Order: sequence, then structure tokens, then C-alpha cells
Amino acid sequence: MLTAPLLQFALLSLVSLFTMMNPIGVIPVFTSMTASLSPAEARRVALRATITAFCILLFFAVTGQFLFQFFAISVNSLRVVGGVIFFIMGYEMLQARLTRTQFDEHKTPEYIQDVALTPLAIPVICGPGAITTIIILMNQSVTLLEKAIPITAAFLMMVLTYVLLISARRVVAIIGDSGNKVLLRLMGLIVMVIAVEFFFSGLKPIARDILNIR
Repeated sequence: MLTAPLLQFALLSLVSLFTMMNPIGVIPVFTSMTASLSPAEARRVALRATITAFCILLFFAVTGQFLFQFFAISVNSLRVVGGVIFFIMGYEMLQARLTRTQFDEHKTPEYIQDVALTPLAIPVICGPGAITTIIILMNQSVTLLEKAIPITAAFLMMVLTYVLLISARRVVAIIGDSGNKVLLRLMGLIVMVIAVEFFFSGLKPIARDILNIR
């Protein structure tokens, strides 16, 4: 039976990953990028995107700290790059459009694979915040049971995200096309704000190191 500290750590892992992944916020992006696909194809995109995102999180959970040390990569650099990507994506959403929704019908299989990988799997579902969070949680873990908690939490978040994505069209059908555009613009604004926070939270420590400011 789990002890109180383990339960607290499990709750911390779930809340942290939910906040960083924001599965509800993925819905407007997903519906916009799969608007021209059939329901079956949209489900394939959702499944592929969530599986890919989980594999990425699992990869960084196991090897994240080693890779960062080996390549001399800092989490701050990841935040800066993620902020730029998020800002561009948020700008597209703010105009109630995503440029990558335009595709050739003859290339639907390639589009499904491509869009599921990026931007849906990364950075929308599995962004710098989620990657950073799971690396930190794994670093805080000592025993195998503790290390299993963040991975389990990530898996549960992916299941939740998949369920929300496959139900996304029903939600959009209820709020209508105009409501979807309003929601997309609103989420685009939020994404851009998050992008600015990511960018400057990464840039500030880098600038301090360059200027030798403590």
C-alpha cells in the first residue's frame, strides 16, 4: 500500500504533468488540423500523436539528464526554442487558421503521419514544459517505485488526452463553427502568452550567465 509521501508525489506528478500538457487546450489545435479528415482518420491522428508523445516523454524520463549533460544542453535552451515554436503556432491560431491544414487529398496518409508527429505530438502535447517536468520528477525519484510514478502519470495523461481528442468533434459540433473559431483565437492568445513565458524564463538565466549576474 502506498505511503503518504508516495501518494503526495503521485498527486504532484499528475497535477504537474496535467498543467504542463494542458490536454483541454490541445482540442482547438487538433480540431483545426484534422478538420478535413474523416472521423476514422482523425482518430488515427489522435492515437499516433498520443503514442508518440508518450514515447518522447518516456525517452526523456529515462535518458533526459544524461543527454542534457552529454550534449551540454540546458533546460533553459529548450524553453527558449519551445517558446519560439509556441509563439508561431499561437499566432496561426489567433487568426483562426493553421497553415498546415492545407494539404493534398492524395497525400492524406503522409499528412496524418506528419501532423501527428509535429506539431501535435511535439510541441503541442509533449512540449518543453512536459519534458522538463518529467525530467525533474525523475531526478527527484530514488527507488524504482518512485521512478514508476511519473511514468505512470504520463501514461494516464496520454489516455486522458486521447479520450478528449476523439471526443473533440462532438464538442465542436455543439459550439458550432463560430464558437470553434472564437475558442481557437482565445487558445491562440493563451498559447502566445505561454510562449512568451517560456521564452523569457529560459532567456533570463542564459543572459545572467553571459553577463555574470548572480
